[in-house]
Amino acid sequence: MALLEVSGLSKRFGAVVVADQVDITADIGECLGVIGPNGAGKSSVFNLIAGTLAPDGGTVRFAGEDVTRVPAYKRARSGIVRAFQIPQPFPKLTVYENLLVAAQYGAGLVGTAAEEWVIAVLREFGLADKAEILGGRLTLLDRKRLELAKAVASKAKLLLLDEIAGGLTEREVEELAALIVGLKREHAVIWIEHIAHALRAASDRILLLHFGRKLLDGPPAQVLADPVVKQIYMGLAADEAA
Repeated sequence: MALLEVSGLSKRFGAVVVADQVDITADIGECLGVIGPNGAGKSSVFNLIAGTLAPDGGTVRFAGEDVTRVPAYKRARSGIVRAFQIPQPFPKLTVYENLLVAAQYGAGLVGTAAEEWVIAVLREFGLADKAEILGGRLTLLDRKRLELAKAVASKAKLLLLDEIAGGLTEREVEELAALIVGLKREHAVIWIEHIAHALRAASDRILLLHFGRKLLDGPPAQVLADPVVKQIYMGLAADEAA
């Protein structure tokens, strides 16, 4: 049994289908990359998994429990945590304080246990020397590090990463991908991303969504080389994709 099991997930807004019988599994120790053109339904599927959007059909099971109708805040407390393309730190709190909030209100830790956990997370993410800097004054890469660190500090089990490499340089993307590889040891990761080489570096599988449908799900090299991906996702004509 995988940590996350999504079966037959469906959602539509009038004539627009954002999820069409989508099946997804993700387990601790792996990163599932998600690709697809704008409007493919990627963020909507994340909303359905996180609980900010109610499905029309299908089920979401997490850690063996049916959470399909469980509200988003309870899913977050159970370990489903999302990180966004635009980091959202508490700008007037220090890096340490940002993580302490996550440890206290996400993981439910208090006192010395919370403080020791925050220190461990600071070290894991290379933020120990920035602990007293205000969240709003960090560089973009460090804000993204903090976004991931907050998720880990809250004791997340499933990390939903929504295009978090956006805006970074090539070197920074490589650093971020390496960080995600390390996170797989104790987390399940689902990463929506348009930067193919980042997904290739960190993902164990890649899933292609198109108009709310899952078209492919397999090893990164196989999926990224598929003519369907080249035609639909990368925008090549059929004869160029062949």
